[in-house]
Amino acid sequence: MGKLIYGSKSYSLDDRLLAHLQHVMSIKLRRGENFFVSWRAAPETGGGRHSIWVDNGVHIAIEFDGSRAPSVNREWVQTMAASAATSFGLQLTDESGELLNAPEQ
Repeated sequence: MGKLIYGSKSYSLDDRLLAHLQHVMSIKLRRGENFFVSWRAAPETGGGRHSIWVDNGVHIAIEFDGSRAPSVNREWVQTMAASAATSFGLQLTDESGELLNAPEQ
């Protein structure tokens, strides 16, 4: 499990998901496109949903647990990028499209 650090908050996410999220974020932000990233909170943290507004003005860091970069699934990146362009924002999913629960730290 790696970490997405957004401002002063940290979120634990799978390294493979983080690598794909990094691709989408870099594509969107290079184009000057701001967007939401949304996910369900894990049931053990009380459930609910979270959304963060991603733009070039907020510190974003990604820390990977593993040392090897995973292979990139272009379809997953394209699906995530397309969802980022909607009013709901980029919904964190696994490669099959299933919504993910992301624990907060």
